[in-house]
Amino acid sequence: MKIFLAGVGLLALVTLSAQAQIPASMPVAAQQILVNKYCAGCHNEKMKSGGFSWSKIDLAHPDQQAEAVEKVIRKVRAGMMPPSGLPRPDSTTLRSFANSVAFNVDKVANARPATGAPELHRLNRTEYHNAIQDLLDLDVDVTALLPPDDMSHGFDNMADALSVTPALMQGYVRAAGKISRLAVGDRTTTSFQTRYNVPKVINQMRHVDGAPFGTRGGTSVMHTFPADGEYKFSLTMYYYYLEQLFGIALPKNLADQEIEISLDGEPVTLFKIDAKVPETKASFVTPATKVTAGPHRVSAAFVDLADGPVVDTVHLDEQVLLDVSIGLQPGMTTLPQLHTLTVEGPLKIEGVSETPSRRKVFTCRPSGKDEELACAKKIISSLGRQAFRRPMNESDVDRLLGGYQFGRNEGDFESGVRMAVQSMIADPQFVFRFERTPLNVTPGANYRIGDMELASRLSFFLWSAPPDNELLTVASQNKLHESDILDKQVSRMLASPRADALTHNFATQWLHLQNLKEVDPDGVLFPEFTRNLGLSMLHETEMLFGSVMRENRNIVDLLTANYTYVDEVLARHYRIPNVMGTTFRKVPLTDPNRFGLLGQGSILTLTSQANRTSPVQRGKYVMEVILGTPPPTAPPNVPPLKENMNNEKQLSVRQLMEQHRANEPCASCHKMMDPIGLSLENYDAVGLWREKDAGAKVDASGTMYDGSRLTGPVTLRDAVLSHQDAFIGNFAENLLAYGVGRVLDYKDLPSVRGIEQAAASNNNRFAAFVLGVIKSPQFRMRRAEEASATATAANNQ
Repeated sequence: MKIFLAGVGLLALVTLSAQAQIPASMPVAAQQILVNKYCAGCHNEKMKSGGFSWSKIDLAHPDQQAEAVEKVIRKVRAGMMPPSGLPRPDSTTLRSFANSVAFNVDKVANARPATGAPELHRLNRTEYHNAIQDLLDLDVDVTALLPPDDMSHGFDNMADALSVTPALMQGYVRAAGKISRLAVGDRTTTSFQTRYNVPKVINQMRHVDGAPFGTRGGTSVMHTFPADGEYKFSLTMYYYYLEQLFGIALPKNLADQEIEISLDGEPVTLFKIDAKVPETKASFVTPATKVTAGPHRVSAAFVDLADGPVVDTVHLDEQVLLDVSIGLQPGMTTLPQLHTLTVEGPLKIEGVSETPSRRKVFTCRPSGKDEELACAKKIISSLGRQAFRRPMNESDVDRLLGGYQFGRNEGDFESGVRMAVQSMIADPQFVFRFERTPLNVTPGANYRIGDMELASRLSFFLWSAPPDNELLTVASQNKLHESDILDKQVSRMLASPRADALTHNFATQWLHLQNLKEVDPDGVLFPEFTRNLGLSMLHETEMLFGSVMRENRNIVDLLTANYTYVDEVLARHYRIPNVMGTTFRKVPLTDPNRFGLLGQGSILTLTSQANRTSPVQRGKYVMEVILGTPPPTAPPNVPPLKENMNNEKQLSVRQLMEQHRANEPCASCHKMMDPIGLSLENYDAVGLWREKDAGAKVDASGTMYDGSRLTGPVTLRDAVLSHQDAFIGNFAENLLAYGVGRVLDYKDLPSVRGIEQAAASNNNRFAAFVLGVIKSPQFRMRRAEEASATATAANNQ
């Protein structure tokens, strides 16, 4: 579905100038009266509560203490000040106060806005994967080639966390060698093994995407074969510690278990599983099989012999092998489970067939040796433009031709091209995003970045990938910065399926959902939870965010949406009827407790402990991730929450929390977070609705820090919506940080408010926030003194 952008040019909606500021509505004198009445009693030179004193702030010139004032604006917008229990003005007055202070800060800040993305930005693993795929039409597993990226402020594309070490650069060089061989093909490669593991937490009771229909479990992978030749495929199963196969006690109607290995959907070998054979004597290895070079889908899946949740006394529901010791417990499946699929080869090389990668690389073929150099130059120039994200100059081509000549001297024309490709993707100009500073810029002055740099910023922001040919062409014509052209390109890019990167990368990291993959609820207390269910929960939240993006909806719909997306596994978990199969579909929600993000299993499970809910984590999540106002840091030496013991009376989580809060200094922090978390207590640790906890009726009541009365998820959502400007500002701030790839500070917050104000004029629609980021000084401009020796050197290349 394309994003609908009509009526007015996008860029006109997001002009971030003085006219786009939040208007002041409270005179300075009235601001001072409010401070004296409600704030100065605690925040004065004598008490300095929270380390802050209003006596240092001149409300006529708040920009002079902007760092401290920005903290005030943030807390007031979220309703955190004045504190709960103390007198406070009405919400309209507080909002007017915060907006007026912000207006006076922004007036000065906009005269010389904060600018500049990092001068040197290394591609993270996601960006590197996408760059290789675009350049060579090759899907590589970068997790096996490069170390994980560090995260900063929740994102893995922040320049301060993308460190560069000699070991990492050696990793890029080794990766370039392996990738170039896979792309071009390697007639000299030796046999090697690639193993694909199936974790115990993956449910193997259902059909796996990519595997032939009529099968269950196992795995299905895209494997790139380096050459035409013979390969073997081998399997291992999960066994008990006594070498007994899972499935040894199957009923008669399920005893004849078989597993099939297939290649591109065509069967290779069918193995019959003898449950009586011990692990050390079991053998599942195919004869040598001829396979052509390039990517092929390899599947190993069990022939499906049963359909239904229960067969005889063996439960075949959504279960997993959480631990070898619990596979025998009631409710745990005892069907055979695949452990590994290994591809070995090539055992015998017979050549290299045409592959998608070879077609992408070899845009010409020399008919004789005298044509080889010209063809090599053409290949290098074409690939290099895409690899370096700019037109190639003569120096670039000559440098890469050195790699070609070395490979050609060692082998044939294809060997030379392979070495040129290897040199290209190991080159710093591929691995790093250099931005060149014009020679005539006055030191200290802001300047507009060039169109080629703008093209890269756009594509890595919206697609987590390099610019495509159209974007590079427009940028090379020096037209991309023109408002109507930029408007058209951003609309095109948002409408592309590649914009799903905003969902998979930005949204997932903003909402901390990448941590969901590591969640492991107690298998005895929550036997219905599987990794499959966790992945479905993750996909549900991604699809909700994706619907807001694709339909260009108001971002507040993330909190209020009365619809969601489920497959059969998740629908069963939520008790939603009439949903079958693995395909996700949009379903209406009739229970308001489930509306929006705060009713989704992903967030509820993420913010729980393995054996119980965690009101603290849930409250902290709402404050920090949703409202952008993290609670105070816990003081040192705080005792942990006392857990239920088997020989004691079982207490509800609320009762455990009340005991914990009785110990100072615990109460001061918990009184802010706990009421929020306890309002979600009707949801258990895996997001299922419940009425009782430890035998006691769930009590979800409490008072939020702003005085709002909470009785459950609906009232919590209403309380959050009463501070939706904090939610909107937090969204804009995170989107800007992700877009420019650096950690923001207080100097950037006036631009964040400019993005908010521009989006508000377009009903807070998603595209307006995106364009607000792109139009911001942080995205479009740099300051001359930020240029480094590295960037200067890049200018001379």
